[in-house]
Amino acid sequence: MTNNKRPMIDKRILVVDDDKEIVRLVRAYLEQAGFVVLTAFDGETALHTIRREKPDLVVLDLMLPDRDGWDITRVVRSDTAIAATPIIMLTARVEDTDKIIGLELGADDYIAKPFNPREVVARVRSVLRRSQPAPAAEKSRVLQVGELILDLGRHEVMMAGNPVEVTPTEFKLLQILIESPGYAFTRSELIEQGLGYEYEGMERTLDSHIKNLRRKIEPDPKHPVYIQTVYGVGYRLSPPA
Repeated sequence: MTNNKRPMIDKRILVVDDDKEIVRLVRAYLEQAGFVVLTAFDGETALHTIRREKPDLVVLDLMLPDRDGWDITRVVRSDTAIAATPIIMLTARVEDTDKIIGLELGADDYIAKPFNPREVVARVRSVLRRSQPAPAAEKSRVLQVGELILDLGRHEVMMAGNPVEVTPTEFKLLQILIESPGYAFTRSELIEQGLGYEYEGMERTLDSHIKNLRRKIEPDPKHPVYIQTVYGVGYRLSPPA
């Protein structure tokens, strides 16, 4: 257990919420877990901090007094200098449409209020594990299916010669799929291997990440040829016919 936690020590987490008590609580638990915590109470300060400090992960409240979490996520994902920053959305809004919009904009995970601060720590660790650099043995590995190329060392995705921007979660899911071309993964397998753990509503979260990947790599996302749905099972990645 100690070895799994050691790489997380000194990782910098930006916590953004206009509720100072929530920030204090989350900060206390994250610092107890060994993280360095930065804070912001509004969207503009959050964006400034992300650009200046380049934190390892952002815990981002959806409802902020100036720019909401959706807008901040959109800005981060469109800026190549900070686009790879992992984002966990934190909000009192629990409607499925809100979650799906956040995930489609590029959030890596979603936590609804009220929450157990220990779960926030667990989710932070899980998302950070997905964004860890490739082990030395994998740094030279380049995986290819059709025109889709995954460079593990560079943490880059190419489709038909063009770079594709993906989140750490999307990259991890794509790596799992491309390492076993043609294999039909169950949703549970993808959740366990790609997202780290199971919790209520995770299947819809997985489906949103798959939808994002299709939008980014498929010639026609409505008729996917790479990431195929295996009805009653889950998903598989295969070369186009």
